[in-house]
Amino acid sequence: MSDRLAVLPQYLIPKQALTSFAGWVAGKERGAVTTWIIRRFVDKYGVDMSEALDSDIASYPSFNEFFTRALKPGARPIADADLVAPVDGAISQFGPIEGDQIFQAKGHSYSTTALVGGDATLAERFKHGSFATLYLSPRDYHRIHMPCDGRLLRMTYVPGDLFSVNPTTARGVPGLFARNERVVCVFETARGPFVLVLVGATIVGSMATVWHGVVNPPRHGEIREWRYDDQQIVLKKGDEMGRFLLGSTVVLLFPSPAVNFNPDWAPARPIRLGEPMANCAAA
Repeated sequence: MSDRLAVLPQYLIPKQALTSFAGWVAGKERGAVTTWIIRRFVDKYGVDMSEALDSDIASYPSFNEFFTRALKPGARPIADADLVAPVDGAISQFGPIEGDQIFQAKGHSYSTTALVGGDATLAERFKHGSFATLYLSPRDYHRIHMPCDGRLLRMTYVPGDLFSVNPTTARGVPGLFARNERVVCVFETARGPFVLVLVGATIVGSMATVWHGVVNPPRHGEIREWRYDDQQIVLKKGDEMGRFLLGSTVVLLFPSPAVNFNPDWAPARPIRLGEPMANCAAA
């Protein structure tokens, strides 16, 4: 079956309603029922609870509390590299930004302007730069951390679709990451700006950041922006910056000159938070 045919049902199902319902269920505290749901999830997806700060499944009052569980201290050492992997997951794609085009999958690219919500001035700063698209599966740790030190400048919520973001959908839905709901976070670093985009998906009940809390819901259907230029919100490499309440994808943008990615990286390769992602090229 072709990828486009495989994703056809996603155009037909009520994704917004399904996602809202999933978010409601995941936030409920139902005692033994919640514990049963979590246990089934752990067994189905092979979640390694030995890494969790609290490994007792019965101690989580809601599925969301379980899904955004913390890890034990030292579970993810932070490498001595300019840029480290900000999540546990798998590599979707990475490499140079060709002009303003980001490679999604064979036959599919999308523009940096579309990804950041139509801000052509911001997108121009990443022309001929580098990108990395990282997929978080259901079994993964779902907190997002900083790939490098950075000072927050702004955050933008961009409304959109709620397609799945799994590899089959990435191959079958044109411009997937620039059409799904997303939260665009812009940071300033010693090397210049970088962007970290949290991409929503079907059943991703909400996305949250450490400085704002839950960004969505509510879903108003319009772009919203928060400015932090007049504040000193500084996060260090490896610090938590946000989380998904159910799984999704992050897209990172770095300016020119292109970074030198870890030579061990390849599409579909599993990654762990804190491992070397790239070193910066000389200006």
